[in-house]
Amino acid sequence: MNPTSLFRLNMKAATMMAEASTVMTLRMMAMGGVIPARRGENKRMVDEKTKALVKSYTAGATAMMTGKSPTQVMQASLTPISTRVRSNHKRLTKR
Repeated sequence: MNPTSLFRLNMKAATMMAEASTVMTLRMMAMGGVIPARRGENKRMVDEKTKALVKSYTAGATAMMTGKSPTQVMQASLTPISTRVRSNHKRLTKR
């Protein structure tokens, strides 16, 4: 594990958390009627979590079983979730 890979992992996690906060805020505002909600957004919100978590677990377990470093395992685990969060962020802030 080198400092650069650890820094990259921390930045990826921080970015994902900031985007997730925005996504959650926009979805709560839509549920409250403050902003218009897209049809099926609530169902999508629930359904996508299971898929992202399964992909995350699979990627992390595969990385671990193939002897990757702890940083690489975390990167592999974080990628499917951060990809989903980023796509939600882009879609919901496009309005």
